[in-house]
Amino acid sequence: MLSCSMPIREAFRLALQSVLGSKLRSFFTLLGIIVSVAFLVAVVAVIQGMNAYVKDTMTGAMIGTNAFQVRRLPIAIGLLSDEELKAIQRRPKLTMDDAEAVRRALPDAQAISIQSGWPTPTSDISHRNNTVGDVMIFGVTPDYQLVLDYRFAAGEPLSDPDIRERRPVAVVGSEVAEKLFGTAERAIGQRVRLAGREMRIKGVTARKGRVLGQSFDGFALIPISTFEAIYGRRLTTTVSVKMRNPEEIAGAMDRAQEAMRLSRHLRPAEVDNFTIDKADALVNFWRRLTKVLFTVIPAVVCIGIVVGGIVIMNIMLMSVNERTREIGIRKALGATRRDIRRQFLIESLVLATLGGIFGVAAGWGLSVVVSQFTPLPARITGWSVAVSLLLGAGTGVTFGVYPAARASRLDPIAALRAE
Repeated sequence: MLSCSMPIREAFRLALQSVLGSKLRSFFTLLGIIVSVAFLVAVVAVIQGMNAYVKDTMTGAMIGTNAFQVRRLPIAIGLLSDEELKAIQRRPKLTMDDAEAVRRALPDAQAISIQSGWPTPTSDISHRNNTVGDVMIFGVTPDYQLVLDYRFAAGEPLSDPDIRERRPVAVVGSEVAEKLFGTAERAIGQRVRLAGREMRIKGVTARKGRVLGQSFDGFALIPISTFEAIYGRRLTTTVSVKMRNPEEIAGAMDRAQEAMRLSRHLRPAEVDNFTIDKADALVNFWRRLTKVLFTVIPAVVCIGIVVGGIVIMNIMLMSVNERTREIGIRKALGATRRDIRRQFLIESLVLATLGGIFGVAAGWGLSVVVSQFTPLPARITGWSVAVSLLLGAGTGVTFGVYPAARASRLDPIAALRAE
């Protein structure tokens, strides 16, 4: 008896030929999978891009490299329970004595600064008829400029005499200087109105850029003594410590913790009434937030995949009905149930895999558009592409089983009679 069994390669060729033979039907069949996979690739790309951006850029811009902070409130305050938040709000403010205790414990630190914390005030800064609105105002000690790795486009940084004498001077970001004076160099020595007081611009920092549309160059640094004379003490004065290399940070944090406990006369059984955070805390905080997205994404993707799979199954059932006579001829020539089942499974697999490929391409293109035309960074990862392709292929196999099994069970005599 002749066998109608065919090689796997030939089965794939015929499956691809069948899909391409009815392009419009195949496209609408795969639309659910394409949309779901594109959504998965694009959203994961944005999240991974944000993770990398927070780690590589944002932490340095907000905390500084090789640095950690002694804080009243932790960075991850948004993830605390109400009870934890109430306990933290009862903590005492950080004082100059606390900062001095940390300074004595870390004589090898490159820089130790004090800066005003939350709530951060904003003010208009004006010069003659020009005004820049909603500029963030920070009260700092000189080392803050070193901790945050500020480079200067013009002028000079704040100094210790500025703090001691409560001088009305300011260092402004490049964005403020350019809006008021056109260039950083022209801003030096100019007098501006800030918070209702006249201040002299002493320095202009080099541009740091933007994160998610938020400028890191729209600020003014003034001596912390001058700041407190204008605004009073903040609720979360922060001590920042910069070490010379990252290997020193862990030991320095332990010494800072011990110094703070001694400064505050905490007993061994008492918990810390302060927080010591490094840049990793900001990264971890962001990653914990993105976990919420990663719990929602699978649900949305699964709905699209299931809908797409059901459509594929229905199309494959229609294909079985349309090709009943072909199945009868192949069985009459010796094809086994396994041969028929394999052929239809391969067709379903090819169909769904093509949907996965088109979905990856669409998601990739969407990620490029997002990164080019929005503040959101996007980074395509190999694992998201692999998962997307596996989802497409898995959908084809899962939802192709029933049509393939139905085709394999057709009676050859009844199939040959079919028109």
